[in-house]
Amino acid sequence: MAIDCSKHPCFDADAKHKFGRVHLPVAPKCNLGCNFCNRKYDCLNESRPGVTSTVLAPQQAVSYLKKVNDIVDMPISVVGIAGPGDPFANGDETMQTLRLVRKAFPEIILCVASNGLGIAPYIEELAELETSHVTITCNAVDPTIGEKIYRFVRPEKMVYRGLAGAQILLSRQLDAIRQLKEHGVTVKVNSIVMPGINDHHIGQISETVSALGADVHNCMALIPVEGTPFEDLDEPSLRMMEDIRAQSGEFLPQMKHCSRCRADAVGMLGEDNSELINQALSESANSSFCEDENRPYIAVTSYEGVLVNQHLGESEQLWVFGQDENGEYRAIETRPTPVPGGGENRWDELAKRLTDCQAIICSSAGQNPKVALAKHGIRVLVAEGLIEEALDAVYKGEKPRMPSRVTSNGSGCDDDGVGCGGCTGSGTGCG
Repeated sequence: MAIDCSKHPCFDADAKHKFGRVHLPVAPKCNLGCNFCNRKYDCLNESRPGVTSTVLAPQQAVSYLKKVNDIVDMPISVVGIAGPGDPFANGDETMQTLRLVRKAFPEIILCVASNGLGIAPYIEELAELETSHVTITCNAVDPTIGEKIYRFVRPEKMVYRGLAGAQILLSRQLDAIRQLKEHGVTVKVNSIVMPGINDHHIGQISETVSALGADVHNCMALIPVEGTPFEDLDEPSLRMMEDIRAQSGEFLPQMKHCSRCRADAVGMLGEDNSELINQALSESANSSFCEDENRPYIAVTSYEGVLVNQHLGESEQLWVFGQDENGEYRAIETRPTPVPGGGENRWDELAKRLTDCQAIICSSAGQNPKVALAKHGIRVLVAEGLIEEALDAVYKGEKPRMPSRVTSNGSGCDDDGVGCGGCTGSGTGCG
């Protein structure tokens, strides 16, 4: 079936009244430190780009997408990846998700939003997968302005600051736009208008990216976010935004209907996710998708084997529990965890030690181990209280009792210090 690109609600103002989109939150990591972004993205009730209530592994994302299609009452025409970090600081997860979605939904429009720093190695495959729409956030085409916006730039494993970082970022952004257009991809450029920083400069951005073939410009008003270096900047006035769009419009068509969506947004632009959608997202994040279902055990982080009372990353051993023939829970053994360090390799090694376990119950865990272990079919569940009670809930297919700090609004937020996606952290997103 041919892909009808006119059904993209973010790129076509008419389509926004007829078609919905799904953002799949599979990209938690980032490679920029933006002065307008707060990396506390794991929030329940905050509605801005760069936030999500959970992060999904690629297989979970496709399962979730299938559930969404059954729930919503409007046609879903677009699947987008817009964070909560940058898709190409999470290149493997992003591309695996796109491959799986394309296989399961051959007619769907694929769309990604990026700051452009790490996208270049993936452009050819993006085109092969018929990823028809890409958004690149570019907030300056003058590095002396860019250095005021970004605390650091981290291409690959090197960290650059100041003018050097801004120069590297700009070079890669412009090259990305050029390459995307050479591969026939529709390119939207997002620019966040920051009064006193780049508000006088947006027209120059439009002129520069237009010369490279960009198709549309989305000029977006800064959302001052508490806890960021730019929290005290004024939000641009409506008059300022009108004037800037008029200047930018001399070079590129303007997108004026952006809803600045969350990284897990579903449905029509501007609509909040329903309870059914939130429930489907939560279920998918806690689902196991391993082909080998012979996993009778559950691992638990505990100091003494009675209470769930250790952070997964700090645990030197895991207690492994199972059910006997009478349904009683028994500690089978304890197993050492890999030594700290090694990044995702640590969690891959842990998965090898837990091939007979369907889940890990712990008092706390970061997003990285949750995503990494989910790839191996192991759920990471946060709980408190007696191990026996938590085990009983999980074996019954229920959620264990969670700590109050996790269930309260805005809880679970964790500033991991890795910066923002530039495209998702404060108002850019796929739209």
